[in-house]
Amino acid sequence: MSSFTANKNSRRNSPKVEEPESEFVEKVVHINRSSKVVRGGRRFSFSSLVVTGDQKGQVGVGYGKANEVPEAIRKSSERARKNLEPIQLRGDTIPHEVIGEADGGRVLLRPASTGTGVIAGGGVRAVLESVGVKNVLSKSLGSNNHGAMVNATMDALRQLRSAETIRAMRATPEA
Repeated sequence: MSSFTANKNSRRNSPKVEEPESEFVEKVVHINRSSKVVRGGRRFSFSSLVVTGDQKGQVGVGYGKANEVPEAIRKSSERARKNLEPIQLRGDTIPHEVIGEADGGRVLLRPASTGTGVIAGGGVRAVLESVGVKNVLSKSLGSNNHGAMVNATMDALRQLRSAETIRAMRATPEA
């Protein structure tokens, strides 16, 4: 029993391998395993959904499939980095209330005062934390499918406009 605790402590205190520090935060939202029955048994393949962001107003979503989990995650993170989009924020929250829809998923996002935190779960939380939102309220109004929730959150964030942008749009006369 003492060797177990000593081994556990030595792992805990062991020096961590330093990885090159990236400016992007990657969050694996979901990993799905699918199987195909072949003559020798079952053949498994994996798909992963990853959200990547710089926590300064840019976020991207990627989906990748492969025969091994690490390869699926690598593919989806590469796609997420290619699909980075700028998002309008106001400080550490969002400028206004918005509802996003994608497939069967509907997500309501509301700005919150400082100290509230990110009140969200699953894929919605991953997207909001990756984009850099610190205070927001959210509510899932539709499907709880991971892909639908992430895409609905992205749709909601794309709809955000700052007060200056709205003021400029109203000031320009329409043709």
